[in-house]
Amino acid sequence: MALLDKIVYAGVNNSSFEQGSQDLAKLAEVEVSAKQVERVCKRIGAERVAQRDEAVETYQAIPLTKRKEVPVGGTAPELAVVGCDGGRLQILERTGAAVEAEEATAAEDGRRGKHWREDKIGLLQTMQSEVAASDPCPAIPEQFVDATRILKLARELKKQALPSEDAVKETPEPEIGVETLAENGRVYEPPEVQEKRFVASRVRWPNFGPILATAAWAWGFFGAKRKAFLGDGSDNNWAIWRQHFSSFTPILDFIHALSYVFAAAMAGRTFAEGWSIYVQWIGWVWSGEVAEVIAALAQRQLDLGAPLQGDGETSPRQIVAQALTYLQNHQSQMQ
Repeated sequence: MALLDKIVYAGVNNSSFEQGSQDLAKLAEVEVSAKQVERVCKRIGAERVAQRDEAVETYQAIPLTKRKEVPVGGTAPELAVVGCDGGRLQILERTGAAVEAEEATAAEDGRRGKHWREDKIGLLQTMQSEVAASDPCPAIPEQFVDATRILKLARELKKQALPSEDAVKETPEPEIGVETLAENGRVYEPPEVQEKRFVASRVRWPNFGPILATAAWAWGFFGAKRKAFLGDGSDNNWAIWRQHFSSFTPILDFIHALSYVFAAAMAGRTFAEGWSIYVQWIGWVWSGEVAEVIAALAQRQLDLGAPLQGDGETSPRQIVAQALTYLQNHQSQMQ
């Protein structure tokens, strides 16, 4: 590995440029000051950003009818999956016009806190799975109706298992295993990931969409026979889908839907009462019968009454109303 590569690797894989300098001295036996590590990383980073921006400009200059084609020399995968999400990271306090501009942008995006910024992560995966004429896994996997697992997940959710986007982001996703289909003895094999890539940035959401679309186009995703777009309930994700990936099948992240359904089933009920209702509702969600859950939630809302102005976040009326709105808004992504 060339010295420049070593410096960049040490600089970006440590929590500080000082630590990167120390690692270079200890592991690579190279004396490079922390300041030099910083300069090299920033220069290479700026070059990479410029390359990315140039690629985006090239992609956007392509006629719309041509953007759905596979680039010359490229190969379209059988199954292409794209997803995106936003996160939070802390930025060291700095001063200057650039910082003021960034803080103004953060305020525009509704972000609060002087040191907190939002990052955007895009996921691109090529996958392999058998095409099935009917649902290859009609019965919900056991891990989603295992009280021990779901209670653990609920305890890790913020605000007493309220349906919260931020809460679910910090919840480990249950492992998906093979499922035996009792009616015919077949074993369900989940889609297999072949290759995986990521793109990330702190630009605003309207600017991140073209970055993700450019990466997908370069990898031949728009020419895939089967295409899926995965996201949670954030409007930012689905704006990107509408503007850049409308030919992809939209799929809501199941764990997010599960958190809303569980919270609503338990709202105002004992665990024993709520659990049986949750099992029924989440089974409907898994099989795409979301309309059944929406109808049940609407009836539950009638029984409890509409949320009142003084209701807190833990009010059963409020929890049920939020779940009902969430499922209604994302029903088309839960087929």
